[in-house]
Amino acid sequence: MSTPFDQQRYQVRHEWGSAGFARLAPADVVVVVSVLGEHDAAPIADAALAAGSIVLLGGLRNATAVASAIADEQARRGARTSVSIISVGEETPHGVRFAVEDQFGAGAVIDALGNRGIDHTSPEAAAAAESYRGLERAVRHLLTAGGTGQRLVAEGRRADVLRAAELDASDDPGRYGPSISAASSPQAVSQG
Repeated sequence: MSTPFDQQRYQVRHEWGSAGFARLAPADVVVVVSVLGEHDAAPIADAALAAGSIVLLGGLRNATAVASAIADEQARRGARTSVSIISVGEETPHGVRFAVEDQFGAGAVIDALGNRGIDHTSPEAAAAAESYRGLERAVRHLLTAGGTGQRLVAEGRRADVLRAAELDASDDPGRYGPSISAASSPQAVSQG
């Protein structure tokens, strides 16, 4: 049964964490966003895969590639393709901690989808896209200034954070499958 929170009537949806994923209506494609690779995307990606969705690991580094893969899938199907964008955030005993880097990564993917005409977005997805568009020029700084970024900078990993902020540095849409780990995604900070 549909609920006001499942965003079913929208083609492009956005939510946070495992609970958010469970709240959304099933989608043809699920994009899991963990921009700095510090938060565990695998449980969400595995649940989406088990539900029969195509799963992509997206973010700032591959937003256009993810949107292109979704547009290609929609053309292949010859029908409107539903898309759920899940910002991983940080799971805590008190719920999901908002992670600004994942908000911007989700927003970049949603913006890139809109540029391809896939733009029937839920209010939640529209807000993520607008936060990215409105602050796009500051994203690099904001990633280093956010909580996760500050922790990584303190650990001597500033270059990793800056690398994660590179928009469209990868043309890999981050297809996730049983033999592909979330740590190997195009946006993971450990990649060069």
